Amino acid sequence: MSVRVALADDQALVRAGLRALLKAQLVEVVFEADDGADLLAKLEVQPVDVVLSDIRMPGVDGIDALIKLRERGDRTPVLLLTTFDDSDLLLRATDAGAQGFLLKDAAPEDLHDAIQRVASGETLLQPVSTDPVRARFRFRDEAPPTDTFSEREVAILRLLAGGYSNKEIARTLFLAEGTVKNYVSTILDKLGTRDRTRAVLKAITLRII
Repeated sequence: MSVRVALADDQALVRAGLRALLKAQLVEVVFEADDGADLLAKLEVQPVDVVLSDIRMPGVDGIDALIKLRERGDRTPVLLLTTFDDSDLLLRATDAGAQGFLLKDAAPEDLHDAIQRVASGETLLQPVSTDPVRARFRFRDEAPPTDTFSEREVAILRLLAGGYSNKEIARTLFLAEGTVKNYVSTILDKLGTRDRTRAVLKAITLRII
């Protein structure tokens, strides 16, 4: 089935380009909005499967619109687009409840894949610089891990940091879900942490990811 999308961006040319791209990918743009306020008003009368919104817009920007959307109980998945590789924006978007965060220079097929995945309930947070994350979430336990980490374990840690479940990690890395569970247990043991959240925070602090 075609995914029905609301498209919000303050630049008409950008909206036109995205609309043409999505049409070629058989994604239906139900309506367009030129700022967050316009988006919120139209969503009240026209539901969609995914909101595709620029982050930086005059007036009510993409993150402010997302916050207001969640405050009124609307759980429509939101995929935020930006031209800035800005970790603080990622943190704000995640705190506000965004399901996806993608740079505007992403390949067309990446955008299509992101829309499909967000529509199906997945989260998609494109990797960004982690120094601001370390500063904000510095973990008190900085004891070194008991062993080194393989490339696969580091990949799984990065997906854990993106909020992926074991099932989503298994699908992404083409592994069995039980195998991912075993990897996660090994990662927790090596880091000396009790749960996934502490493991991610310590891995960020120790610059493992």
